[in-house]
Amino acid sequence: MLSLKKKQVKFVSLAVAVFFMLGVIGLALSQSGKTSAAAANSSSNIGVVNQQMLVSQHPDMAKAQEAMQAEVEQARKDFETKSASMNDKEKQDYYAQIQQRLSVKQQELINPVIDKVEAAIKAVADAKGLTVVMDKGNVVYGGQDITDEVGKKITGK
Repeated sequence: MLSLKKKQVKFVSLAVAVFFMLGVIGLALSQSGKTSAAAANSSSNIGVVNQQMLVSQHPDMAKAQEAMQAEVEQARKDFETKSASMNDKEKQDYYAQIQQRLSVKQQELINPVIDKVEAAIKAVADAKGLTVVMDKGNVVYGGQDITDEVGKKITGK
């Protein structure tokens, strides 16, 4: 029975040694993969951009927000005036109509700004030879960040 235990000990230590070696080899391969990925990143044809920030900081966005604020204020006044003689159901329906109108107006005001930002993104991507540009929020690792260059193109600086 003692000899059986020696065989088990040899087998277990051999198994541990094999797993250790596989782990070391796997770690080496994964580390070498990261360096080649980093090297590929510098010559990547994938761009990354923070589109939300660019849209919010676009010069035309301030005008769009002012116009939207005026529209909301006008809608509030309209609702207060017209809903005074309405019952609850009519007020709910009218409120829904106003919300729909405001939503359409918001799209009308913001879509041109988004279009301008997308055009600037495309221009920078074309100039850098990028074939794909993704939003920064969707990228975990890699890609060439072109947010600053697009911002400069938008502002003309």
